[in-house]
Parts: sequence; structure tokens; C-alpha cells
Amino acid sequence: MTFPMRDSREVLFYLDFIEGLRGDPVKTAERLLAGETFVNREPGNSMTPKIQSRQPVRLAPATWETVEVGDIVFCKVRGNYYTHLVKAKQNDRGVLIGNNHGNINGWTKQVYGKVIEILPVDYREGA
Repeated sequence: MTFPMRDSREVLFYLDFIEGLRGDPVKTAERLLAGETFVNREPGNSMTPKIQSRQPVRLAPATWETVEVGDIVFCKVRGNYYTHLVKAKQNDRGVLIGNNHGNINGWTKQVYGKVIEILPVDYREGA
């Protein structure tokens, strides 16, 4: 199968799109647990306008104890992975996670990382 591309930007967009389809949140969590800081892109509109779909963000390792209300974290709630906001924090329950539109995912202590930088939509690593 071939795809007509007019220029290199279209090729890069296509490759980013395919990479995003293959994105593995388990591997993202593993990289954060290993202490790695890296750029990640996720599809979805639950964090707009703070983060657009597939907008790159820099993730750094974090735990539920080290994050604060208002931080954007990469976490797991009830079996699903999210890059969402910390809405509340309690020592016995962990952190309450929700999106930027008022929806709540639930309480968790499974926080793997924190967004330390929201990058421009057209950001390219190493460019």
C-alpha cells in the first residue's frame, strides 16, 4: 500500500500518526518506573485546551506522593491509563484523577509520571 505524500512534513505527520496508533501505555509506565524522562504524544481530546490531541509533552518520573493538585500526571485508574489532572489528594486514597472537562476517573496511587513541559504541537525531538 502506498500513500501519496507531497512533502516531508506529510511523511513525518504520517509516521507520527502510525507511531501513535502503536503507542503502548504499559511501555510508557515501564520507562517512567525505570527513571526515564522523555517526550510522549497521546491521542484524545480530554485535556483540551491545555493539551491538544497528539501534542507532545515531556514526562518525568513521579509518584502519587510527589504530585500536587493541579499537576498533569500519567497514571493508571481502574485498569486504564490516562494523562489527566490531579483533582484532589488524600493520604489514605492517593490522588483523584480527572480530565480537563470535569469528568472524574477515580482515586489511584498508581502514578508513574508527571508532565513537566507541554511542547509545541509541531515539536520534533532533536530538530
